[in-house]
Amino acid sequence: METNIYTNPLITRYASREMAENFSDDKKYRLWRKLWIALAESEKELGLNITDEQIDDLKKYADDINYDVANEFEKDVRHDVMAHVKAYGFQAKKAAGIIHLGATSCFVTDNAEIIVIDDALSIVLSKLVNVINNLKNFALKYKDLPTLGFTHLQPAQLTTVGKRATLWLEDLMSDYDELTDLKNKIKLRGVKGTTGTQASFMDLFDNDEEKVKSLEKRVVGKMGYDKVYGVTGQTYPRKFDYNVLSVLSQIAQSAYRFANDIRLLQSMKEIEEPFEKNQIGSSAMAYKRNPMRSERLCSLARYVMTMPTNAAFTAATQWFERTLDDSANKRISIAHSFLAIDGVLRLYMNITENLVVYDKVIEKHVREELPFMATENIIMECVKAGGDRQVLHGGIRDNSMKAAENVKKYGKENNLIQLIAEDPLFAAVKDNLSDVLDPYKYTGRAASQVTEYISEEVDPILQKHANLLGLKGNITV
Repeated sequence: METNIYTNPLITRYASREMAENFSDDKKYRLWRKLWIALAESEKELGLNITDEQIDDLKKYADDINYDVANEFEKDVRHDVMAHVKAYGFQAKKAAGIIHLGATSCFVTDNAEIIVIDDALSIVLSKLVNVINNLKNFALKYKDLPTLGFTHLQPAQLTTVGKRATLWLEDLMSDYDELTDLKNKIKLRGVKGTTGTQASFMDLFDNDEEKVKSLEKRVVGKMGYDKVYGVTGQTYPRKFDYNVLSVLSQIAQSAYRFANDIRLLQSMKEIEEPFEKNQIGSSAMAYKRNPMRSERLCSLARYVMTMPTNAAFTAATQWFERTLDDSANKRISIAHSFLAIDGVLRLYMNITENLVVYDKVIEKHVREELPFMATENIIMECVKAGGDRQVLHGGIRDNSMKAAENVKKYGKENNLIQLIAEDPLFAAVKDNLSDVLDPYKYTGRAASQVTEYISEEVDPILQKHANLLGLKGNITV
């Protein structure tokens, strides 16, 4: 690796090789040749003067791309598509005259881009369902473990560790719906000509509209698709890119929320991301165990979350049938967004495979706050024994203020239960306060919600994609 020029960290540090190869020039140019073959075959099938020998010549060099020749041609013509047309014809000499027949550059560039995006979404889908599976297993394992719930980052009613994980799951399930809906609606640009009117193909087929319509259908079918945009300018609608990056942004939002929660929980020493034997948390403070994977995940996710705005500007500035100020931008924004979300999901898989739960710390934190949460139950038990609710409420308030002062002002333990036990007002519950303080009494239907949600909503999705499960979240650094 050269060290005296900038290298893209999305490639060298974060994204998988699979995603990097998906956006490679080699895949793009192979798709171009596949599109040119599909076009020539379809034109021949519909009666144009193209021979089997020419088609065979094209197929012979479909994967044997002469990059050196193409690069030399591009230096001369300053046009990447025409450079590759010439380079292809330089090899497939018998077919040189019929390559790209009737087409505009966007026939190969845009159709290929949509296919690459579709394949990239499939890579994202595979990682997404593996994260969902990891969180499912985590939620089931800890569905019964009481933990402090928080609203406004202040202790609230209890929940369970597993129930909290279903909140992360629900975000991803929403993302799954958006992703699969987008994939199910993907259309190719098709065979539309220079400004989308198909005029060049009408000329080739002597104004036979049915043949032109059949040409488009055949080419799209040969590329493995059945949907095509009914109308376009020179390019496919750039709002498609906005929709794609919006889905990636939603996944990034969900991942950010999860990783941010882990960062907070790690600060509380309740749950910790994986920390390897020789990992260094801080160059100065040897004792530190920083949540570096969660922090990196948030960093990459933040980048992805900004990208729909970029695509929105591109979609909004397509003058009439097209302008070329989208090209350089798209070469960066689409690929980089996918590489970044790939890095996010690799980290998400890695973290959720190896989360460490410190149940004793969680129990300690619950024990410190539970006395405050148990006060309503204590009041109700005393009312059942004949007490006055308003008087009892006042007694709880007074004792709670004393306990809060003990904790906040003097840094001591929460002694609310001791104060209540010593207060004659609460004599009716003095002997069964330990039962009132059972944390499992305060988690409601949390455990049942976990099992019901997973069996009813999560498992059907995982069963549908069982062939994708088993990926590991391997990270480079």
